[in-house]
Amino acid sequence: MSDTDQIRKEYHSYLRLERGMSANSVEAYEQDLDKLIAYCDSHGVDAEKASFNDLQDFVYEQFDARSNSRTQSRVLSGVRSFYKFLLYHNKREDDPAELLESPRKEQHLPEVLSLEEINRLVEAVDLGTAEGHRNRAMLEMLYGSGLRVSELTGLKLSDMYRDEGYLLVRGKGDKQRLVPISPEADKWFGYWLEDRSHLDIKPESVDMAFLNRYGRQLTRAMVFIIIKQLAEKAGIHKVISPHTLRHSFATHLLQNGADLRIIQQLLGHEQITTTEIYTHMDIQDLRNAVLQYHPSNKG
Repeated sequence: MSDTDQIRKEYHSYLRLERGMSANSVEAYEQDLDKLIAYCDSHGVDAEKASFNDLQDFVYEQFDARSNSRTQSRVLSGVRSFYKFLLYHNKREDDPAELLESPRKEQHLPEVLSLEEINRLVEAVDLGTAEGHRNRAMLEMLYGSGLRVSELTGLKLSDMYRDEGYLLVRGKGDKQRLVPISPEADKWFGYWLEDRSHLDIKPESVDMAFLNRYGRQLTRAMVFIIIKQLAEKAGIHKVISPHTLRHSFATHLLQNGADLRIIQQLLGHEQITTTEIYTHMDIQDLRNAVLQYHPSNKG
């Protein structure tokens, strides 16, 4: 095994075991490392021994006018993580990434569906198909419990406490939280369980809550496709995804008086600042209401 391969292996263990990252986050960080190593190799630099100037040049080469601040921040986070790993494991005596500057994040408010659009979306599900009850239950859980798509597809039957009305959700970094399941979601999930019992379920998927027609765990990509197709059928012209239902869940709670700290806990946000974006959305709604209904704005 080469030195580079050994470092990759140790870094992988650091991300998974010491930092407790999810498989998706680990994959993203390792992709960032691959970009850095490829850059360093092309410039005759050992990535483990790179200087601040080397890293700054890497940043300038990676980030052009087409890259947005979210992408930039994620790559920088991956670079910083790698050099912290080297520092903590005594493979370097300094951290050359410590002074790298993050770009200023653009404030993009996420797309949100109105209650009327939510109703049109769920009513677009064809309950006469084999997947109808499953798809309806999925929509009800995404909107009714604010789940991430990865949390939905990773949900296990053994983590569902339906009698008590709760789900044990495993979020980012394998962190667990209890989330209420609405009576409507529970009702449709019950219908789906009946359909599910007739599938030829593969051994590795026996405990998974949502399955495809072949008895295997439903993929995130399939959930995106299902929601896109339902949105088109419902005549919703916004660009939406499973995350849109999560945003709608949080926004509608806030608009109806829920405390921001409660919404933070339900969404599994580590920092309240992440949840605060929904206060900006609420302010935007207020502004739109003034523009639409105030008599001074009517020409």
